[in-house]
Amino acid sequence: MAQDWQKHDMEFLGGRRLRRTRRTAWSRAMVRETMLTPSDLIWPLFVIEGHNEKTQIRTMPGVERLSVDLCVEAAKAARDAGIPALALFPNTPDHLRSESGAEAYNPDNLMCRALSAIKDAVPEVGLIADVALDEYSSDGQDGLVRDGEILNDETVAVMIRSALVQSKAGADIIAPSDMMDGRVGAIREALDGEGFEQKQIMAYAAKYASYYYGPFREAVGSGSRLKGDKRTYQMDYANSDEAMREIEQDIAEGADSVMVKPGLPYLDIVRRAKDSFNIPIYAYQVSGEFAMIEMAAAAGAIDRKGAILESLWAFKRAGASGVLTYFALEVARELGR
Repeated sequence: MAQDWQKHDMEFLGGRRLRRTRRTAWSRAMVRETMLTPSDLIWPLFVIEGHNEKTQIRTMPGVERLSVDLCVEAAKAARDAGIPALALFPNTPDHLRSESGAEAYNPDNLMCRALSAIKDAVPEVGLIADVALDEYSSDGQDGLVRDGEILNDETVAVMIRSALVQSKAGADIIAPSDMMDGRVGAIREALDGEGFEQKQIMAYAAKYASYYYGPFREAVGSGSRLKGDKRTYQMDYANSDEAMREIEQDIAEGADSVMVKPGLPYLDIVRRAKDSFNIPIYAYQVSGEFAMIEMAAAAGAIDRKGAILESLWAFKRAGASGVLTYFALEVARELGR
């Protein structure tokens, strides 16, 4: 009877055994549909003042804030590992933060000095400059605030000035992460008008008001000073169609690539964007995602290396052109082996 059932079963399957190609490592590699390489990775770095200085981030085990000279060394390591680009985020000293966020367009600010130093030392590595005011404001908001209201157009005017000094300092990609309306078009026009036609814009087009940003806000020093929340400009995590409208608008305004943030909880947005728009789509494996993997692994709940690789392959499988991840250097070296 068992033999009859097996014969009937295989006749029903038409002789197909899908497990055949999964039996050996070489066969699995041969039929793998999605590839992950070092060139798919972007490494975010947190920059601080000082020389040969590094500070731990309590909620991001293994990630450190680095002084400019150490960022240069990190850029060299990234180059050697095959990582194509770095994303920089400054932790501006308290005394330079203000309600106006004026330090954002100081040509000698921490971000600009880091951009210049890295570009001079490692010109072959692309530099992505974050453009938002939370790293410079005294209230932790991404925009200027008046009577509790986040000001859109006034914020965009400041961001333009910030993008220009970053471009002059050596940024290759300007990455507005604020979610103000119209900022991509305004920045594109300003860059072109100042002779920076070749500078790219990577728009954080679908950035959600997420609970996964906590460790990042600690890293850049904005979390403890944040007044209110960011729900009037970052997206409602219940919405998907709205993300498509945001992405479409940023593309129309001149974005060269777009970002979905956070990452793993929003793979559906990555997939929809990939299917809908003929433009590079990036995803950010944000600080909370990083911390969950690290802390779960430390507790013995998961295999750390396996979980890291699985998560990054998920981004590529969903259609991401690349991933911003704090695991970038470690993974690039592993893939290089």
